[in-house]
Parts: sequence; structure tokens; C-alpha cells
Amino acid sequence: MALLLQAMTKIQVKKLHTLTGHRDCVYTLVDSDTSGVFFSGSGDGLAVMWNLADPEVGSVVAKLPNSIYALHHMPATGQLVVGHNYDGIHMIDWKNKTETGSLKLTTGAIFDIQSEGNNIFVATGDGSVIKVNADELTIAARLEASEKSARTIALNTKRGELAVGFSDCFIRVYDMDTLEQKHEWRAHENSVFTLTYTPDQNYLMSGSRDARLRVWDATTGYKPAAEVVAHMFAINNIAFSRDNKHFVTCSMDKSIKVWDATELKLLKVIDRSRHAGHGTSVNKVLWTNYEDQLVSASDDRTISVWDINFEKDQL
Repeated sequence: MALLLQAMTKIQVKKLHTLTGHRDCVYTLVDSDTSGVFFSGSGDGLAVMWNLADPEVGSVVAKLPNSIYALHHMPATGQLVVGHNYDGIHMIDWKNKTETGSLKLTTGAIFDIQSEGNNIFVATGDGSVIKVNADELTIAARLEASEKSARTIALNTKRGELAVGFSDCFIRVYDMDTLEQKHEWRAHENSVFTLTYTPDQNYLMSGSRDARLRVWDATTGYKPAAEVVAHMFAINNIAFSRDNKHFVTCSMDKSIKVWDATELKLLKVIDRSRHAGHGTSVNKVLWTNYEDQLVSASDDRTISVWDINFEKDQL
């Protein structure tokens, strides 16, 4: 009976734009420090800037020979870091569309890039986690953590920890300064594709090729806290809303799902049949600070822009 007395949340979803121009799968999205401006990276080797205030035409900021799986905007410098597969990272002054430097890192794929202050952390297909000094553009440390790919990185500045998800099904947590391993556990039954800390940084959320969403308590040595079979196929990415009340997951099953962050409750499914969603795997989601619009990227070579409106019925 108590449940019947609660205000029910209605979610209205509207597709605002379909952005085209990439000639291959769009693998990654990243926000900037300028309202409405975000970047996409694709199998066509292009890093493209988009502006949600005038989204129909993108602007190429980098053109590379090989595919781009990872992009990162550095808050400390405002530069865009582009992960160039089978090569390394390229530092881009995106406002002037110029490359300010590059660093050879790997002959494999670059799956994720994150930064804290002057340090850039890179996850590679050969199982390495590489720490780069951004000022000098030199390798500060290289950790050969697994024979399988390092797929995703999440930073916990509150605890000074670096969590990395691997294709060997493990999550490993390192000291952010020394890269000394602090925790290691088999987290999933298949590759760990995405990690994110909750906004309070007390919990780590993981999504996997096994379609499960799991939550780990960082305050108790990463003991299991919750689990949901969230999708039919691999979970590719997790993104929180700007007010931290909701998050979305996206999947190889072509769908985006909207969740209540407190209760880990599914609220909405965004897919092709109901909302003219993507026709193939949804690889990345980005909840922007521009009118709370959600952006998604897919193997179908398109980027979709969504308006998600939460309304509570009055009791």
C-alpha cells in the first residue's frame, strides 16, 4: 500500500536530432568545458566537434589514419586527448584545430583515457595501463596488468584510486600516484567494458559483456553491493545525469536504458521500435550540461540527441 502513495515518475523521451557525417562506427563521445560542445570519435579516424546549439554540422578537429576508440577532454589544460589505435595519443588544441603534441604508446588498441591534474591514464589492448605526464608528454609509468585488454578506467579522487576493468573478467584497483595494486577480484563472467564511480565516489559500478550491471562498495574494500541483469547483450557504457538522480546504460542490444540511481530501478527503455533509436550497437552515452540533453553514439554511424523529461504526478 505504501508504494501506491508514492509519487510516480513519468518520463517523456523525445529524439531531437540525428547527427550524421561519420563514415564508420562511432565509438566514443566526450564533453568539453564549453556549454553544448562535445566531441565524437569513430572508426573512420575522425575526431569531430559538435555544438548542441547548432548541431546539424560537425567540425573535424583531428584526422588520423586509424580508428579512434577513446577521447578525453583534459580539464586542467582544455586540450582534447585523442586515442589513436595502433599508435598512441595526440594532444589537440580543438579551438584552433591544431595538434600540440603526440606520444607513441602501443601497437594495439587504446580503449580508454582519463586524467587527473597533470596525469593522463591510458588503457590499452595489450593489457597495459600507462601513466603519462601531460606537461612533458612522457611515459611516467607503464603497468602490464594482464594478458587481456584493459578496457575501461574510472578515477576516484576522494580515495586516490584508479579502477580498471579488463577482458579477463577482473577489476583491479590501483593507487593513483604509485600504481600499486590495492584490490583485485573477478567481477564478471565476461569482459568488463565500462566502469564509473557514483557521484559520491562511495560505489563503483561495472558493466560487462555478460549483460550484468554490478555495484561494488568502495568503502568496504569493494564488496558486492548490488546486481541487475540490465540488458540482453553487452553493456557498453554508463553515464550519470547532471543532478545525479538518474543514470543511463547503453548496450550491444541496440537500446539505452534509464535508471533511478538510488533504487537501481529501470524507468525507461529507449530503442528503435519505441523512439526511433539506433539500429545497431549503442557504444557510448553522454549526459550533457546543455539543457540536460543526452547524446548517444552507435555502430550505425550516427549520433542521436535526446531530450529526457522527468515529471512527477501530484498525489
